[in-house]
Amino acid sequence: MARNAEAHPMKSASRDGWLQWHLLKWKRRGGLLLLLGVACMLSGAGYAQDASGKDLGASGRSQSAPANADRAVAGDEEQPPAALPATATAEDRSRTAWKLLTDALGDAKHPQTRIQALAALSLMSSPRSEKMIADATTDADLDVRTAAALAAGQTKDRNLTTPLRNLLDDKEPQVVFTAALTLWKMGDKSGEDILMAVVDGERSASATMVHGTEHKINKDLHNPAMLARLGAMQGASMLLGPFGFGITAFEFIHQSGGDLARVSAIEQISQERTEPIHKELVAALGDKDLTVRAAAAKALVDYHDKATSMAVYALLADPKQPVRLTAAAAYLRTTGTPGPSVIALAQPGNAKH
Repeated sequence: MARNAEAHPMKSASRDGWLQWHLLKWKRRGGLLLLLGVACMLSGAGYAQDASGKDLGASGRSQSAPANADRAVAGDEEQPPAALPATATAEDRSRTAWKLLTDALGDAKHPQTRIQALAALSLMSSPRSEKMIADATTDADLDVRTAAALAAGQTKDRNLTTPLRNLLDDKEPQVVFTAALTLWKMGDKSGEDILMAVVDGERSASATMVHGTEHKINKDLHNPAMLARLGAMQGASMLLGPFGFGITAFEFIHQSGGDLARVSAIEQISQERTEPIHKELVAALGDKDLTVRAAAAKALVDYHDKATSMAVYALLADPKQPVRLTAAAAYLRTTGTPGPSVIALAQPGNAKH
């Protein structure tokens, strides 16, 4: 009887029953990973604070609050819906989407806005998005540079390996570590010495040249509090999403009342390309939860029918900035802008660049 109770509910007309069934599948397949990631993130953050008795910034500087309060709130404020002309042509719509992304990335006053723009750009892999991400690797803000490195990795664009290698000599350990790890995941061993320095931990407590390579290893990469901070970021999987990355993203979602379980369920069911799931994702574009709207837009990038494109395009008028930016990139994807492709990893024996 228990097995019958878990049967696929498509025979039923109940939309809620259908969604609950997929949620059950998701929970069994890996919903616990989300909770483990958050737990690692928060425990690591706690250690980063306890290791020195006070919270440390990305460079080990004491800070009781974010360096820029904008990091915690950008995009969470309501904005009046933008007017989207009903007579706009396809070219007009594409121009509007690109302008949203370009303006956000050029917002000099709000680093978090630039980070959210980079998250959206990571959904694409085109010459235009590639240049925008590459330019962001030289941003004055360390978190924006970190986001640029993450975005480069998520695009899987090998043309971005050169800007990533340049970040290996950044003055901020957070940026250096992120660039080294991103390159490694892309099959590029340029930052191997940096990762090995992190492995060394407290065994090497001073800034040194490691393994005869050209990268000077910042002493902060051996600092217990800094290592814990980097570990906390990795506990959050260092994924760049619509609301930023790491602890800041988690805090944003928490403060805005976002439901991580529903977002993760969307990510899971979107891997199956069926019409019922397609309809569910389109319906989620109108959800009251901004995290669900953003996740649904992101999940629809590979649907290229006009109805889906127009449904995503409507979110360019969303009152929440992260939703607008994600929708802008998703709309461009639905209309033909290429996205990340699968890359072949280099073999372990390949020489470093």
